[in-house]
Amino acid sequence: MADADLEPEPLDASQIVAGEPVVTGKVLWESPDGQQIRGIWQITPGVVTDTEANELFVVVSGRATIEVEGGSVLEVGPGDACVLREGDRTQWTVHETLRKAYHISL
Repeated sequence: MADADLEPEPLDASQIVAGEPVVTGKVLWESPDGQQIRGIWQITPGVVTDTEANELFVVVSGRATIEVEGGSVLEVGPGDACVLREGDRTQWTVHETLRKAYHISL
């Protein structure tokens, strides 16, 4: 997983708060009904905003601070697991290129 080839996933310019972060990823599995997705996602340093899906992820490499609007501030690094809820508005400050393995439930 640490060396999987990833494909570009361009960010919407309105999501970029600072820097020039680049996002790549790869879907590894999707349920037949499209309601469950598992994959790998990576982002280079910078600050971005997002509105989340129901997601469980584990950080493979890198470090980031994730601020959940009206909620927690999460410091994540290698081996950390995190759960985000659908509709959570977040700001990601990526300190070192972050790669995560994720499972999303739609």
